[in-house]
Amino acid sequence: MTVKRPLWIALTALIAVGSSAPAQVQPPNTLSAHEKQQGWRLLFNGRNLDGWHSYLQKQPGSDWSVVDGAIQLSKTNQDPPANYADLVTDQQFANFDLKLEWKARPCIDSGVMFYVHESPQYPDTYDTGVEMQIADRTCTVPDSHIAKEHSGDIFDVISDSGDWVKPAGEWNSFEILANHGHLRLFQNGHEVINTHLWDAHWQHLIAGTKFVHMPGYSKYHIGHISLQGTEPKGEPGDKLWFRNIMIRTLPDDKPGAEKTAGTLNP
Repeated sequence: MTVKRPLWIALTALIAVGSSAPAQVQPPNTLSAHEKQQGWRLLFNGRNLDGWHSYLQKQPGSDWSVVDGAIQLSKTNQDPPANYADLVTDQQFANFDLKLEWKARPCIDSGVMFYVHESPQYPDTYDTGVEMQIADRTCTVPDSHIAKEHSGDIFDVISDSGDWVKPAGEWNSFEILANHGHLRLFQNGHEVINTHLWDAHWQHLIAGTKFVHMPGYSKYHIGHISLQGTEPKGEPGDKLWFRNIMIRTLPDDKPGAEKTAGTLNP
């Protein structure tokens, strides 16, 4: 004799079987078919630093390397600045959506910059680039204890009231969405900044910061992406890691907005 089970029991069994199947984990530094279809491409291949160089140099500084599929910064506090000079992309971008992951040892002081104009006229990336701050909320001094210098803030310009950074040693995600001056920043899935560059309100914000004395700051509408090599703070050694760095040009981008920098700007 065949015993018929109620429909809800059969459905429950099917759901249980489906939920027990292992989830497919996408390997780091790869793109899914859907991401490729959306226009994403990798800025870091997971193997080497092709596509990157240190600011005002032709190659990455010696403190930068690739370890276990991540860009790693390992330095002492006495290393020559050229060794840990900020990494910048060989390419420049105007309107884009950028995603990446980072993790750090305690007391880190770093950031991700964009619209960096590379020229000997400007000694540092932050002379021109806008920075999304990386800082350990616990012990980075003084940044952890100053508004507008917390992780996820636009350094020295705009602060978010939330605290979305994870403890040191855990991976964090950043997303930077820049579209003809409209700027949105996300940290670990939370929108932390929503503002506009280059308008009157932005100029008002800049007027109250140290950047008012830096004529190139945030003036360029196209530039390099930069990973900051950090200041000489905290313990020496392996300090900072980046992976899953991907970008897509926004659909309303203007022709020619993305360029390859074959040589440094004069």
